[in-house]
Amino acid sequence: MKKEDLLIDEFLKQFKKGAELNDFLKQIQKRGIEKMLEGELDDHVGYDKNQPTTHTNSRNGYSKKKIRASFGESQIQVPRDRDASFNPMIVPKRENMVDGIENIIVSLYAKGMHQTYSSNVDYAVGNHA
Repeated sequence: MKKEDLLIDEFLKQFKKGAELNDFLKQIQKRGIEKMLEGELDDHVGYDKNQPTTHTNSRNGYSKKKIRASFGESQIQVPRDRDASFNPMIVPKRENMVDGIENIIVSLYAKGMHQTYSSNVDYAVGNHA
């Protein structure tokens, strides 16, 4: 399913009450946060989930965490690493508020775009690292 499919009239007609739509958006936000946390852990341990590795630090399951976000409270699964050195940016340890998750997403995207842009500029001017 493409994200555009979520905006078509046929899909949106299923929500008869505001509470139904809010619950759906809350579930989307929860899943999005969990997937972003998994991406952060991928970067932290240096390999993607289910890939072979030679790193000493590895994945170590999940812990549950109750968070408060723009669509209400949710219980999420936070991935862990064996060294307990993983401290997520999106939902830091010992915090339960996800303030402005939309701003964080834009910030991470902009940072990635900046790094890609800088790499392309360096390559274009002959700085081949």
